[in-house]
Amino acid sequence: MNEFILGLITFLTSVLTGAVGMGGGLLLIAILPSFLPLNALIPVHGLTQISSNVSRAYFGHKDIQYSVVPKFLIGSLVGVGIFALLLHLITIKYIPLFIGTYILLSLWSQTFNDKIKKYESYYVIGFFQSGLSVVVGTTGPLVITKLIKEFEDNDKVVATSAVLMSITHSLKALVYLNFGFIFADYLGMIFFMIACSILGSYVGTKLRNKIDGKKLFFALRIVLSIMAFKSILTIFS
Repeated sequence: MNEFILGLITFLTSVLTGAVGMGGGLLLIAILPSFLPLNALIPVHGLTQISSNVSRAYFGHKDIQYSVVPKFLIGSLVGVGIFALLLHLITIKYIPLFIGTYILLSLWSQTFNDKIKKYESYYVIGFFQSGLSVVVGTTGPLVITKLIKEFEDNDKVVATSAVLMSITHSLKALVYLNFGFIFADYLGMIFFMIACSILGSYVGTKLRNKIDGKKLFFALRIVLSIMAFKSILTIFS
């Protein structure tokens, strides 16, 4: 039953990201603590997000701006290497706290977002986006901010972001594999979520220019905030 519910949630969050360009990964990472043990939270999320982003990039491959990819990749490799070392210092119990706090700050703190926007270089964005994802799961808004400034076409933003997020989640999955996480223990669930994420990417791509993204994102902020508070409160329960 959990597999079916998670598949449906993955489908809907993938539709959201395919249509709006962001938000689905954050929503999924906020919901997953209700279904998975803490040690599986970030690696399972990462693997399903690889499929979501790769499929979204495939459906929009004509709009991908490949010139930004090498810079982002170099920054990502350095960032993941450094932040992976920090995992030894983090107690797994506090991962929901990091995730919830990051979500709330990115949604509601203009100061936090202003500081993020200062990292204009793709090298630096890759460093922080992929590095931080090892700890908080997903950091899509970092690169979206830069892409929106550089490319006015929303299709280019969504497709290129999908490629860069694929890099982030792939590196993150390799980190957890290196740390000994056994993906095979969740294989059935992961395959089902992957299939749903690909279908969601397809539907979201078709809906991209047919919905009011601003209204949808406002509703998403409210839902995400509730989920973030719930995630933080699990630390104290």
